[in-house]
Amino acid sequence: MRVEGHDLRVRHSTLNLDFAILRPMHPLEGQLVLPSRLEEIRRAEQAVLAAAAGCGYGREDRFAIQLAMEEAISNAIKHGNCCDPAKQVRVEFQVDPETVRISVEDEGCGFCPEALPDPTLDENLPKPFGRGVMLMRVYMSEVRYNPRGNRVTLIRRRSQP
Repeated sequence: MRVEGHDLRVRHSTLNLDFAILRPMHPLEGQLVLPSRLEEIRRAEQAVLAAAAGCGYGREDRFAIQLAMEEAISNAIKHGNCCDPAKQVRVEFQVDPETVRISVEDEGCGFCPEALPDPTLDENLPKPFGRGVMLMRVYMSEVRYNPRGNRVTLIRRRSQP
């Protein structure tokens, strides 16, 4: 059943009919342009997490999305834009009932993700940094970089219930 652009699913029970889920049929999209300040990360996270919650994503999915976004935006601010508040970070997102797609782009010259040291090697374990890209790859379904290396696209497919 469709109700004003939403898919209405009702779980029928012989005892009651009070369980219903409203999910948008169309994707929720947004774009934010942030100054290169770490305190701006929360604003982007709130927008994407609200859209994900609105599409029925569970706690585990939202945790993964938040962690990966925090790493991606933090890297863009610190490494891409060198914490220069005059430079901006562009965050674009699209959320539908099956997939969350987030792109984070900085104004830096980019980098080669394959050239990053492996944070799981013994010599890198004591270092208190260098795990962000690995965490994004672990928590997201896909992580892609543009050829220049200044734009990352994070994709999270909904977990199975």
